Amino acid sequence: MPRLSLYKPGKGADFKFLDRTINEQFQVGGTDVLIHKYLGPVNPEDGTASPALPVNSNGAFGIQDVLLMENRDRHYDPDVYTTRGIYDMQDIDFNLSQFGMFLQNDTINLMFHLKTNVETLGRKIMSGDVIELPHQKDEYAFDDALVALKRFYVVQDVRRPAKGYSATWYPHLVLAKCVPLVDSQEFKEILDADSGASDGSSLRDLMSTYKANIEINNQIVAQAEADAPRSGYDVKGYYIIPTKESGLVDVADASDTEDDASIDKAVLDASMVLRSPSRNLYVGYLTGEGIPPNGAPFSHGLEFTQRPVRGEFYLRTDYMPNRLFRYNGNNWIRFDDNVRMTLNNLGFDDVNTAPYIGKQVRETQKTGFINNNTTSTINGKVVPQRQALSKALKPKADN
Repeated sequence: MPRLSLYKPGKGADFKFLDRTINEQFQVGGTDVLIHKYLGPVNPEDGTASPALPVNSNGAFGIQDVLLMENRDRHYDPDVYTTRGIYDMQDIDFNLSQFGMFLQNDTINLMFHLKTNVETLGRKIMSGDVIELPHQKDEYAFDDALVALKRFYVVQDVRRPAKGYSATWYPHLVLAKCVPLVDSQEFKEILDADSGASDGSSLRDLMSTYKANIEINNQIVAQAEADAPRSGYDVKGYYIIPTKESGLVDVADASDTEDDASIDKAVLDASMVLRSPSRNLYVGYLTGEGIPPNGAPFSHGLEFTQRPVRGEFYLRTDYMPNRLFRYNGNNWIRFDDNVRMTLNNLGFDDVNTAPYIGKQVRETQKTGFINNNTTSTINGKVVPQRQALSKALKPKADN
């Protein structure tokens, strides 16, 4: 009589019997799972979501951008596959112990019957597949946009669980670690699909929080611009007492020589007229505004006046930043530079639109480089100056 052994070199009748029994448990106690099958990255040569394979790939295992090792554009099967899955229900908890709000327990471990999963998809479920749980939709939610996001998950990791092995030592189950799907470039094909509401809306309109986040961000930026419209420190409200180099108050009817010490601070009265300050006493980080102190009048233009008066201020607008000069009786002396700019991130094209018309644009890397919307003509072709590195350096196959 041969020895009894549940393990056999091949999957025999015992394995098939257990496998059919386990599959029946999924059919009886599992829930429907809709799977959007990942086909592979989009061909970077044509940039379209077509079934064409990338030049450096082999189906779903290919890499779209070998330079950055990214699959930014994913192609999904237009058909949706239905299978059964089982997972442990858990309460969603918000962690408020740190700064901000963190969502805990948002990862689910979804169990599938291995053989049925392969027969349904033509392969085992893999990272990149998107699943949808129809039973998670709340028909009585106040805002369906908050609930729809919980229905879609993306498979992050796949493995064979320990509980999926039977006494025959062969696996019957596959475990998929799934995280909530977010509005990103990888899932554009799925999010652009019709929502089924018969109003022309897409899944992105129901699921994505992009518009709400942009609106919140715009309100924060608007409040920041209202609280701090310009960079640096505002010193216009500070009064400056004009003094000579000797420390005496500089009055209009006093002698211009340092030998005249008959007038000092102790004998000043309201009938005396003070000269304009000869230097700016409030100098710090981004304090210059190109405006004379004490509310003194000034002129502006591209060239100085022909007959200036001692103490006169003139703002040269042909300087960048604009420069304020004071006439000391003989020469025009630099007094201040208008270095305080707006704190927005506008470009030169944006300041021509309301409500930013007339505002001076900051010259920073953010305004001149990141938000660069200008174009250049190369060999008769107009191309934008701002180019993504992945487009400038396209991967090519080695021959």
